[in-house]
Amino acid sequence: MKIRKAILTGGGRATRLHPITTTINKHLLPLGNKPMIYHAIEKAIDAGVTEIFINTNPGETSLQDHIGDGGHWGITIKYFEQTGGPQGIAHVVKEAEKFIGDDPFMFYLSDNILLGSLKDMVQEFSDKGHDCMLALSEVPDPQRFGVPIFDDAGVLVDVHEKPENPPNNYAVTGVYLYGPKVFFEAYNNIEKSHRGEYEISSIHSNFLKTGKSVGYKEITGWWKDTGKPKDLLLANALLMKHMDEKDFPKQGEIHEEATINGKVHIGVGADIAADVIIHGPAIIGENCVLKSCVIGPDVTIGAGAEIYRATIKHSIVLANAKVDAPIVISESLIGKNAQLIKRTGEGMEGHRMIIGDKTVIEM
Repeated sequence: MKIRKAILTGGGRATRLHPITTTINKHLLPLGNKPMIYHAIEKAIDAGVTEIFINTNPGETSLQDHIGDGGHWGITIKYFEQTGGPQGIAHVVKEAEKFIGDDPFMFYLSDNILLGSLKDMVQEFSDKGHDCMLALSEVPDPQRFGVPIFDDAGVLVDVHEKPENPPNNYAVTGVYLYGPKVFFEAYNNIEKSHRGEYEISSIHSNFLKTGKSVGYKEITGWWKDTGKPKDLLLANALLMKHMDEKDFPKQGEIHEEATINGKVHIGVGADIAADVIIHGPAIIGENCVLKSCVIGPDVTIGAGAEIYRATIKHSIVLANAKVDAPIVISESLIGKNAQLIKRTGEGMEGHRMIIGDKTVIEM
């Protein structure tokens, strides 16, 4: 039972990442050296998927504009809108039923970032003929997720959505495999939760109560749900840590007296002055200008950004932002075209800031 189709999430409003996500789709935020959703696309392709269907917010075309039809990867990508407003993760899958038909498929929450391949999970699903397969990960805060429930013999018997008192520290991550037809049959037999949504956990609970074969595999390495700013920044750092040295070419103009330590990517057209210090891992986008500043570690700076006098670490700075201030910025998100400028006076420290697109702050 080969899996050739996948549904990826691309909708939602990502309110926990406001104000950044008021003007950019969360799934297009840069993590490592590419938009977040690209990581999900490439994991699915690596596992054998050749057709991908991405849900979008009604009237929004930014994903289509950035991703295209999949030709870049040699696959097919199509898009569909989730109608009727947000009604839960399971409803997203239901909306894609016409694309899936009677085929087995993967469902991937695109804001989930993981290390390692899904090939083994897909192979086990196929070999054992499961109706469903879940990916589990041990986490410190399982109450934020669907939690698997095991009996005394260690057999999976249920899945509870965001329980107040989780019986274990495992979370059901955002990667799911389903056999032909079973998801849509179960969907017709569940009701909305107290949150007013069709929960994916209700689907899995229905499977277990009706005798379906539900397998699970624990994710090795690390997994991150990037729903919160701190998780987004941590995922960015982890991705860069595990990227190959070849993914960090130095292509811009770098003054011979500039100090660059560790894995650092310098984009085409970037201008790195003599009094710049960069601690990798770090990614400096195309046409950036850096002068009198210290960057890194764990920093991604988008194309066209300008950084003067600042120290920036453990942060993401989006395209065309400008920071011109003697300031220390840490664990922060700086939006596209935002400006943070200090004309006079002593230096200052800014910690865990989220500055939205086109915001101008003068100090």
